[in-house]
Amino acid sequence: MSPALLVIAHGSRDPRHAATVHALTGRVRALRPGLRVETAFLDFNTPSVGQALSALYLSGVREVVALPLLLTRAFHAKSDIPAALAESTSRLPGLSVRVADVLGPSPLLLTALERRLSEAGLTPADRATTAVVLASAGSTDPEAIAVIAETAREWRRTGWCAVRPAFASAALPRTEDAVRALRAEGFERVAVAPYVIAPGRLPDRIAAGADAAGADVVADVLGAAPELARLLLRRYDASAAAPSVLRALTA
Repeated sequence: MSPALLVIAHGSRDPRHAATVHALTGRVRALRPGLRVETAFLDFNTPSVGQALSALYLSGVREVVALPLLLTRAFHAKSDIPAALAESTSRLPGLSVRVADVLGPSPLLLTALERRLSEAGLTPADRATTAVVLASAGSTDPEAIAVIAETAREWRRTGWCAVRPAFASAALPRTEDAVRALRAEGFERVAVAPYVIAPGRLPDRIAAGADAAGADVVADVLGAAPELARLLLRRYDASAAAPSVLRALTA
């Protein structure tokens, strides 16, 4: 049997967050019939990582690919998720867990961003006259910030007249400041593309900042975009095909 896939999301008090995560994992199941796909949350929502792994274990599952539903390798990927997995495997004898890579960076994420901008009304003809703010949640981790900056540079090479990173927390500039800076530079149209997976407090802050600064276009979050579902399976397959990564984690 193939290892089960456990998608680990951040969690939020906002009910839209969990609903969006479940919609995404539902799309993954539809793409890969027969693969066991479960969801866990680090905070606010249930099941927790420990609860989800216990349920899988009690149903007979002994091999799991744990996939962080995160766009960068920041604190949650480096600390919270490994700690939660270690706690569970230390009390579930014989359970082996492979930890898949986070989602970003990936060309599929850029394609999903393009999809959301298109749904918000932009066309290919708008690229040469539209500056884009790539608005992420933000992090205190320098590695994560560098990845967002590099993602903005890569996206700029696809034809948008400018792409600038912005952050809802922990780093600067804020979304509204990035929009105003692009306006001051004379760009005809400014669009904001939230580089976040699910709705919640920080995505709402991105949208509010975009509106306050007068952005012409504000795209939706990435959500259950088909590109994300394909990316989850790509990360799963890469982890499942790496025998050297398979091991029982211990506390």
